[in-house]
Amino acid sequence: TVRVCVCVVRRGAAQELRCSVFGCPVFPALSFHQAVPRGGTSPSPPTPQTAVPMCDQGKRKKKEKFQYNKSIMAATSVVVLDRGNNTTCTINLHGATVVSWRVNNQEQLFVSKLAVFDGKKAIRGGIPFVFPQFGPWNFGPQHGFARVVRWTLERAPERLPSGDIEAVFSLMDNEITRSMWNYPFRITYRLILREKELHFHIGVYNPSKEITFSFNLLLHTYLKVPDVRRCQITGLHGCTFIDKTRDGAIYQEGRDAVTINEWTDRIYQHTPQEHIISNVVSGRKMRLQKYNFPDTVVWNPWMEKARECQDFGDDEYPNMICVEAGHLSTPVILLPGTAFEASQILQVM
Repeated sequence: TVRVCVCVVRRGAAQELRCSVFGCPVFPALSFHQAVPRGGTSPSPPTPQTAVPMCDQGKRKKKEKFQYNKSIMAATSVVVLDRGNNTTCTINLHGATVVSWRVNNQEQLFVSKLAVFDGKKAIRGGIPFVFPQFGPWNFGPQHGFARVVRWTLERAPERLPSGDIEAVFSLMDNEITRSMWNYPFRITYRLILREKELHFHIGVYNPSKEITFSFNLLLHTYLKVPDVRRCQITGLHGCTFIDKTRDGAIYQEGRDAVTINEWTDRIYQHTPQEHIISNVVSGRKMRLQKYNFPDTVVWNPWMEKARECQDFGDDEYPNMICVEAGHLSTPVILLPGTAFEASQILQVM
């Protein structure tokens, strides 16, 4: 069964039928409305950066506990891909953020218990879509606007002859995006849910006949793990990396398998097309394959940085690891009338 779940909760309106993931209404057919995204104020070309403080800076405030309930989901919508056999993928149209991926009913992605679903703030966890800026940005939100604006469901989920489920999302420039980044663009984001795999296909198009622009792009994948200290990541040996925990110093990775035992915030450059992450859910391995993503970010906030993040539980850092495919060290330069394509495959082994 292919389900398209769109949350249309209004003040004072009761919704009885809700999906089992977030409690949003479940409809037998597509019912969709477009919301106006929010953004910044001043247009400017992108300024590619590699500085990546992954959580909000400043004085720590008291954390509030958020739940997946009616009030939180009121401003958002989700689309559910259901392949059967308890294998599903849930995408929140706020940022086109993948917020759940279940294989045989086992959740593969980490979403913080303090994640905010208010249609404004980036969702802490899942797989946020980072574009056109990576890291702090003078002209808009950190990591760009794509993860904090509402996307369009371009093509509703449909079953392919293989039995796999496909859906397509899109984002185009509008008044809000141009107030931060004054360029025409169109992004298509195609997701395919397979038996034990999740495929991501991205196309960024420049429809202009005269203007060239540059951008960063990254899939900010949060993997769920039982104990991050037992995880190992292959495919990074010999790669240079920018270590953000040491003021951006550049090192070369000497380990065959990278492990996490402290605050880790690294941008590995010119990485191979495949990484294996061991000891994820149920002690299994996750294969990450990527195309046209030359860089790989590895991040875990550890105890101290977790406390600085308002939407991240103090005790959650052992249960997540970010392994992120991106185009960061050098920006993508897109000429008029051309397109950039990249893809990623996550496979439960």
